[in-house]
Parts: sequence; structure tokens; C-alpha cells
Amino acid sequence: MPVITIFSGVFCKKKPVLEKIMEKIKYDIVTDNEIISEASWISGMPENKIKTAFSSKVSVFNKFTHEKERATAWIKLALARMLSKDNLIVEGLSSQLIPKEITHVLRICIIADMKFRIMAAKEEGKSEKEAISLIHSSDKDRSSWVYDILNTKDPWDPSLYDMIIPTDKMDLEEAVALIESHLGSEVIKATEQSKKAAKDFILTSEVEVALAKEGHSVGVNAKDGAVTLSINNHVLMLSRLEDELKAIVEKVPGVTSVETKVGKKYHQADIYRKYDFETPKVLLVDDERKFVQTLSERLMIRDMGSAVAYDGESALDMINDDEPEVMILDLKMPGINGIEVLRKVKETRPEIEVIILTGQGSEEDRKICMDLGAFAYLHKPVKIDFLSETLKKAKEKMEKARELKKGQ
Repeated sequence: MPVITIFSGVFCKKKPVLEKIMEKIKYDIVTDNEIISEASWISGMPENKIKTAFSSKVSVFNKFTHEKERATAWIKLALARMLSKDNLIVEGLSSQLIPKEITHVLRICIIADMKFRIMAAKEEGKSEKEAISLIHSSDKDRSSWVYDILNTKDPWDPSLYDMIIPTDKMDLEEAVALIESHLGSEVIKATEQSKKAAKDFILTSEVEVALAKEGHSVGVNAKDGAVTLSINNHVLMLSRLEDELKAIVEKVPGVTSVETKVGKKYHQADIYRKYDFETPKVLLVDDERKFVQTLSERLMIRDMGSAVAYDGESALDMINDDEPEVMILDLKMPGINGIEVLRKVKETRPEIEVIILTGQGSEEDRKICMDLGAFAYLHKPVKIDFLSETLKKAKEKMEKARELKKGQ
């Protein structure tokens, strides 16, 4: 029996369509939440981290950490393994990950116009303002996700689906009857080629996960055990990276050969960076723009990814949104000063280690900062090697505290 995938906008009356389908055919249903739960279980990553893959908002640290790509790799592997089952409905954003080569899939999109969706939201107790905000936010996430996966900006593009169900124009019985009629089509029956494509999908996912575990993010395609890796960012030492990637992939069970190639985006300005899990996500907070930008560049040379905030308010917003692990914080800044930022960080996110780096602090400031929980108190100028070592020690302390908390 074919697999059914359902991708829908919010407030499009998807639930009654699903319930009616389930009455008519005895299929198991798998949702994004279940796939996230499975991905979390096999990866060890928290579910909330896995879930961020579906969000259009990307952390400022992602270009160093590849967290979104790693989460997507685990989601893809969880989904690929589930596709080995028959009589399955895959409902949600993750359904877009199933390759077109797997042809025994009936791909359905449920959508409606804005007026209909607002009315449906109001039936669920939402105000019109809330409804519009939720619809726009949800559609933005779906657009971003589809663009990342399929390089298509329109998540409702008819070419992505076998069937569009416009719930504002089609009644429930008609929609379900249409789905039933398509399920009997010869076009979506499982063939040997389609089953083989499903196995290739599993191997592709396993290779992506193996690379993600080592901090790499490249394009992967597997076919009959032959794996092709596409490097989509410029690399300073290409042959060394190719050797490293091949060494990782060759160990994956089922891989018979590995080939590397330069992808379409290779000649863009971005430099490929492997993520070193030993280095912290660093937030630099200083209103001296030239100084902090230079410091960020010097850390980058040492393969330490960092983000920059020029005032305390911005830093506190980034703590909530981007979850840095270590902060390098100046004391004298306009608005909220460094001591107040430190105080707020330790009250709300005590696991973040804070290194004070100032050119104007006093002994009294040092005592206040250390009493508030600062990891170190340093004076400008500071030798970059010493600062790098301090950052690594701060990361180590944070990791030990995290492990201790897990064990409790």
C-alpha cells in the first residue's frame, strides 16, 4: 500500500479530513511530534533542539554549529526508518523530506484562503488579530522549511504534490473520496525501484548523521551503496576536507564507494567550517565596535564561532533567542551596564559562563562581578591565546555542570 503524506497550513480544517481518512482506511499516522521524539531518542539531542529545525528563525551561531542541519539530519533518519512500514500517513513538515524518487507516496496538500483560515481560527477561540499573526508566522516557517529542503519558496506550489485539497472550496466527503480514488492508482503503487529508493533514503540519512556527528554539513546522495558528497562552500584545503569526509562515510554500514564533488554554491564567498564541539558558542558584548569586530575575527581564525552585541539590551535578547554558552562582557556600556547584564544572566540563565573583559574596571567591580558568578575577570588588552584558553575552560565548566544536572 502507498504511503500518504499530508502537508497543511494552520486553520485549514486538516483534522476532520484526517479523521475521515482514518475511518475509511486502516493506516497508522505519524506526526512531526512523534518523529521529533524518535529523532531525540536516537540522537540524544533534546526535543526542543530538534524542533528548532522547523523554525524560520535561525540562531546567529548556526553558521558555526550547524545545529539546524544536525537536527534535520536526525529528523530525516527517524523518518526514513519509519517509511519501511506499510499503510502509513506522514503528517506535517517532515513529510517534505521524502525524496521524489520514492514514488509509492501520495503527496497531499491541504490549504484554504485567508478568510476561511481566520474564520476557522475564530472557531477555536482566537481573535482576528491572533489568527492573522499565527497564520503568518506558521506560513513563514513552512516557506523557510520548504526552501531549505526543496529550494522552492512557495510551500503551496502544486508541483510539490499529487493532490491539492482546498478545504474552503471542497466539502469533507468530496475531499476524502478524491483521496481514496487516488490511492488505487497504479502510479503510486510500490515498485522495486521505489522500494530501493526508500532504502537509499535510509543510507543517505545515516551518512548525513555520521557527518553531522563530526561537525560536518555537506550535500549527500546515496544510490545502491554509492555515496556522492557535494561541498557547497569554499574550502581553503579542499583535498584535506575530501579525505576527512571520505574517511567518515566509508565507515557507515552499507556504503560501497564515496565520491566528492564541488556543489553549485562552492564559489560563493562563504568559507566551509567544520564545527568543533569542544569550542563554545561565544557572545561578545562591547560597545567599541572596531574592537569587538576585530576580536571576533581573531577568534574565528582559531575556529571559534562568535556573535556580537553592541549593548546590554541586545545581549539579553540574544541570550533568550540564540542560547550562547559563554559571554565575553564589557562593563562600561550605554544603557544597561555590564554588571547589570551579568546579574540578569546569572538570575535567568546561570549555566552561561561570563568572562568580564574591561579596560576601565576597578577592584571593587572585580569583586562584585566574581561574587555575582563571573567565570573570570580580565583587563584589556588581553592576549588572544590566553583568552582562547579561558574560553575553553569556561566551556569545560559549563559541560561538567550540564552533565552533573543530567545525573541528578
